[in-house]
Amino acid sequence: MRVLVVGGGGREHALAWKIAKSPLVDKIFCAPGNAGIAQLAECVPIQATEIAGLVDFAERNRIGLTVVGPEAPLIAGIVDAFEARGLPIFGPSTDPARLEGSKTFAKELMQAAGIPTAAYWTCRSLAEAQAIVRAYYTQNGPEVGIVIKADGIAAGKGVIVAGSQAEAEAGLLRIMGERVFGAAGDVVVIEERLYGEETSIMAITDGETIIPLVPSQDHKRVGEGDTGPNTGGMGAYSPVPGIPEDTASVVMERILRPAVRAVRELGIPYRGVLYAGIIVTADGPKCIEFNCRLGDPETQAVLPLLESDLVPLLMGVTDCTLDKQEVRWRGGASASVTAVSKGYPGEYEIGKVISGLELFVGQEDCLVFHGGTRLEDGRTVTDGGRVLSVTGLADDLRAAVARAYEGLDRLHFEGMSFRRDIAARALQSVD
Repeated sequence: MRVLVVGGGGREHALAWKIAKSPLVDKIFCAPGNAGIAQLAECVPIQATEIAGLVDFAERNRIGLTVVGPEAPLIAGIVDAFEARGLPIFGPSTDPARLEGSKTFAKELMQAAGIPTAAYWTCRSLAEAQAIVRAYYTQNGPEVGIVIKADGIAAGKGVIVAGSQAEAEAGLLRIMGERVFGAAGDVVVIEERLYGEETSIMAITDGETIIPLVPSQDHKRVGEGDTGPNTGGMGAYSPVPGIPEDTASVVMERILRPAVRAVRELGIPYRGVLYAGIIVTADGPKCIEFNCRLGDPETQAVLPLLESDLVPLLMGVTDCTLDKQEVRWRGGASASVTAVSKGYPGEYEIGKVISGLELFVGQEDCLVFHGGTRLEDGRTVTDGGRVLSVTGLADDLRAAVARAYEGLDRLHFEGMSFRRDIAARALQSVD
């Protein structure tokens, strides 16, 4: 079978790496791919949002399964376009993908389905949002936190966690006044801030059967100690020792099943990955957000722990045979740390030569997944903000973290930086 992976980041490299291990697959294509993916797949110069070109390519090259990595093409309707031509594709169609494409839609669905989540207000103008913030702080006092989210997609960066009224008002001006996230900030969702341990639980579903992946936790902020602005993700690890053992089962019953059922009742089954961002509060797990695809960098931590062949799971969604699939996980733990370009998540330079990649050839317990890279004159150079992730695998989390950092210390590019505290809080909880 021929497989097409859509996307060109670290998540897509991890997908291509895992798919390449399947005996069911003869050839992998990736659009547009990156320098690391090019070692596993034939990369084609079609961007992930060029839906018409991707459909034509898949039909012309007899692609048996297309796997979509990023959210933008899913929200733009890539699944609908493929299915209209009778082409198998893994991912939700446009309507259910609104769970990520619109924070308002997601919160309304959670409320209707009885899914535990934070109280919220949807605001369609800056003046309305400012009035909500002022009223919130008048009622609750100056020390409470508040969360402001751009309603549309903003590459994982459209969330501001404010610790004061001044921070909240400054955040509103950035999103709705300065429009730093463009049209994604035309509408904002303001939420009460919840406190507790966060975890990501991704699940594969065909609209009926739901198979959860192992819990993971990512690190959004650019700086150590969870400081600085939000990014697309600076690292992740799995499992998550800081959450109760029954968290995954509680999330399945109170959040994932109700969400899949609620979408099905709207008329279009949810098929693909449903990602639930969870916070374990004193009142139990609550849903922070839904995403319609695998997380990045969570995928780089989770897929290496999957012992089963991934391809039958993906095909089980496209042909509705997921209930016949079995999933096996290897023991131990994983930790993935992301190296970024100088200046990220702001302006950064590209074209910096990456050295040390040859030291990872043949390794199975320390893996490199390329994010923003490309080949230039036979050399691998940087081509994005999040350049690459190093994933360490070991019998326990401490050893996995150490292995990931040992791997990062073998790599170099000008301006390279990364957080040195990935999973640090989790390691304190197991001491």
